[in-house]
Amino acid sequence: MASHNSVLEELLDEWYNVRKGVIAEIKNIPPARLSFRPTLESRSAADFIHHILEYAVMTTEELTREETNLARVPYEQLVELYAPNISRADTKEKLLDLLVEQYRDAESRFKKVGEIYMLQTVGLFAGKVKTRLSLLQRCISHEMYHRGQLALVARLLGLEPALTRELRLAGVHRPLDDSSYGE
Repeated sequence: MASHNSVLEELLDEWYNVRKGVIAEIKNIPPARLSFRPTLESRSAADFIHHILEYAVMTTEELTREETNLARVPYEQLVELYAPNISRADTKEKLLDLLVEQYRDAESRFKKVGEIYMLQTVGLFAGKVKTRLSLLQRCISHEMYHRGQLALVARLLGLEPALTRELRLAGVHRPLDDSSYGE
């Protein structure tokens, strides 16, 4: 078990684990299938990664700047300001590299501003306020949500999701069958 010197370090460690999981799910999907969409309205696996990265870059930029105010412009404008080129990553290799690079940059920047800074409150829409740390947690939860969607895309492609495989190989997870249901 890792030892943490602060709540911020513990939260960044959780984000690292979530990000490793997202990377594992993307590695699991063949490059030619990254553009698969379950429905016309759905995102593809590549689209999910673009979105995860845009949100993470925007969150990192906003939460580490002095005058954070997420209500000053719409989300789309913040993404365009901070992450205008993310959608140009058009190969599996580029997506994976960006996932690693973005996390490393964010971790460094959050550690630089420190935990006391992250405990300060910032303005949100409709006059709400939250701590920077809480908003970082929201970013991590958002990423975990999309990791689940990537696992579903893998299932729809006939693949075993990376986390399911990891748990199965560790002996923690076994598939349900009629004989084990309701035990």
